[in-house]
Amino acid sequence: MPELPEVEVVRRGVANWVVGRTIEHVTVNDERSLRRHVAGPQDFMDRVTGLTVTDAQRRGKFLWLPVRTSDETEASRALLVHLGMSGQLLVASNGQPAPRHERLRFELSSAVSDETGESLPEQLRFVDQRIFGGMLLDPLVPSPQGGDPVPEHAAHIALDPLDPAFDPAVFHASLRRKKTGIKRALLDQGLISGIGNIYADETLWAAQVHWATRTETISAATTERLVQACQDVMRRALDAGGTSFDSLYVNVNGESGYFARSLNAYGRAGEPCDRCGAPIERVKFMNRSSYFCPECQRQQ
Repeated sequence: MPELPEVEVVRRGVANWVVGRTIEHVTVNDERSLRRHVAGPQDFMDRVTGLTVTDAQRRGKFLWLPVRTSDETEASRALLVHLGMSGQLLVASNGQPAPRHERLRFELSSAVSDETGESLPEQLRFVDQRIFGGMLLDPLVPSPQGGDPVPEHAAHIALDPLDPAFDPAVFHASLRRKKTGIKRALLDQGLISGIGNIYADETLWAAQVHWATRTETISAATTERLVQACQDVMRRALDAGGTSFDSLYVNVNGESGYFARSLNAYGRAGEPCDRCGAPIERVKFMNRSSYFCPECQRQQ
């Protein structure tokens, strides 16, 4: 499932290619991708057609495009995008063959690149093989955590570690109250957003913290080390375009990320730890797996 770096890569692509353009037509190829828009597909098409995309924003794994009509001074709604397990937002030019799993298509107003002077792709396509993702038109509401308004269905999501407003001290206090294992806490999107199984393991390896460490015992210094490790891992993943193990995660141009080549723990069971040489171990965790170094990440 795409995590913060993958969603941020997609957000940047949408910001480059789509922001400032008007949605002139919507094609719904599969109504299941609009199941979260409770008023139905026809309402979605009617309400979205004619709206202009004003921004591309993200919190954690949530991505949304604030939109407004021509007579509105600011956006009061947003297209909220759930990528799910396999959702993709792709830009395309007219005449390009439709991907096999294209669910939604948005025809965009014409525009020219400021940098190259070339015409920009005319379409934004939502592709989703497994149909766990989807879209909806959602009102923007004040964020409980502060900052810009957020879609109503994303208001419960915590700040992510790359958000300028993220406060390690507040996070530490929340961890101490949580009384659970640290990896389970890192995966809690109401506590800290954007971290999934891959980056939780990579963060814990980088911070030399065992995945089962109890949050109520964690020190402020350890929390600070975790936050710094997480921010470093996320930024390095962003520089690499995210992590791709198959064709399900790609950026808006259909290109895969290559951070998988730099993973230190996740998926490396039996391989030597890059820090101490001990074999990386794999254990079952929440119907998934945890990968860690038994020497560098000893349980306290």
